[in-house]
Amino acid sequence: MNGESRPRVLCVDDNQDVADSEAELLRIVGFNPRACYDGRSALRVAREFAPDVCLIDLHMPDMDGDELAGRLRAEAAGRPVLMVAVTAMSNDESHARTQAAGFALHLVKPVDPHDLLRVVDELWRVLDPTGATRAAGPSS
Repeated sequence: MNGESRPRVLCVDDNQDVADSEAELLRIVGFNPRACYDGRSALRVAREFAPDVCLIDLHMPDMDGDELAGRLRAEAAGRPVLMVAVTAMSNDESHARTQAAGFALHLVKPVDPHDLLRVVDELWRVLDPTGATRAAGPSS
């Protein structure tokens, strides 16, 4: 874990309103989010931020979400990071794509804010099943 009681969440979407809205919602309930608008900046931020969970759009202009997820996982050097695809794509091919890329979940936009919070909180519980570092984190 990253030594903090609040889970770190990286929100990556080339639609700045989506990334900013996700981050603000997560911040309001006690998570520690960062918003990024492209793959390159997400990689740069992740090196210092060390996210626990990443919410990643699949279609971005400089680097697609599949590639970004793989690179984030490789740079995490064995530290657990859970990836969630947040995309407008909902067909069988897109679900197979995210599964092959190692995403834990595939959420289809627009994502209900309650569902987003529930998913991130549940993933945080997977990373920290004891609850020992969750004292200041969100509650269900």
